Amino acid sequence: MKVRLERLTDRQLLDLRLCDLPLRIRGTHLELRLERLYRELAAQSLDFRPHVWLAEEWFTPDGVAGFAIPFYLAHPRLMKLERAQMLEVEGARESECMRILRHEAGHAIDNAFRLHARGSWTDTFGSYRVPYPEWYQPQPGSRDYVLNLDAWYAQAHPAEDFAETFAVWLRPGTQWRRQYAGWGAERKLDYVQQIMRDLAGKSPKRLARREVDPLETLKKTLREHYRRKRAYYTIHWPASYERNLYRVFSEEPRHRSYPSAAQFLRRIRGEICEIVARVTGVHHYTINHILKHMIVRCRALNLRLTIPEEAARELSVVALTMQVMQVLRTGYHRIPL
Repeated sequence: MKVRLERLTDRQLLDLRLCDLPLRIRGTHLELRLERLYRELAAQSLDFRPHVWLAEEWFTPDGVAGFAIPFYLAHPRLMKLERAQMLEVEGARESECMRILRHEAGHAIDNAFRLHARGSWTDTFGSYRVPYPEWYQPQPGSRDYVLNLDAWYAQAHPAEDFAETFAVWLRPGTQWRRQYAGWGAERKLDYVQQIMRDLAGKSPKRLARREVDPLETLKKTLREHYRRKRAYYTIHWPASYERNLYRVFSEEPRHRSYPSAAQFLRRIRGEICEIVARVTGVHHYTINHILKHMIVRCRALNLRLTIPEEAARELSVVALTMQVMQVLRTGYHRIPL
């Protein structure tokens, strides 16, 4: 019997195995967005259409001229569950989804034509063979990389640098030459434009169309999937971060009758997490995890709110942003799956 996902509770959904989800791309908004991607490629005279399949997360396997799309984007009920479990739905908004699709298409076309095997590719982006780090330390002020996905993702690895540069170049209507004038990234964009002009009208000689870890082969339940995913985005931080709390709240005995800092942060949690996520590009789950720990420490230290709420709200955004940036600088920002 076919499962009606929209009729299931969160608990019932979490008990389902990934392979038992009745999903497909055809007939969904994903199909329309993929058609848009294919039109963008055709507009650049590129005779290449990456194949796609549903899986756990976004990824392009090495040597494969296609990419996986996370299962939750194929059904509104699963997007609702994703938000409940992870606090955000990566790729839900069309603009964000298209940025990711262009990025993955960059990986796929790189694989299809083995562009990374060229010496000029290595000279421009670095060695493709460098191992992927477990995490990376972005430099937010660097002008050597384009800005497409959040968290300065082009800085994660040479392969990501190429895919991000391709995504910026492919986007219709982008004025990248003016936006990146004088940047080190401009040279990379020029290289991508040159190499794509050389590929115009050409088809890959060896097109690997295999699917890696497609949804129908995954036996784990959604509960196990989300347990692992939350653990992946959970971070650790230096104990010294607590001094940021003292810049906003007071532990002085004379302020014991003032409102609780923990209760205040809990009340504005959603608002300030959204602001910091938008500024830093870090996953909502990670930011929420940091703020929850800040609330716990405020309660343990008996910190109190002694200034007007509006000022405290602004300082709390600053404190949370500082903590997230400290996490980035110390290398705890992990590479997405």
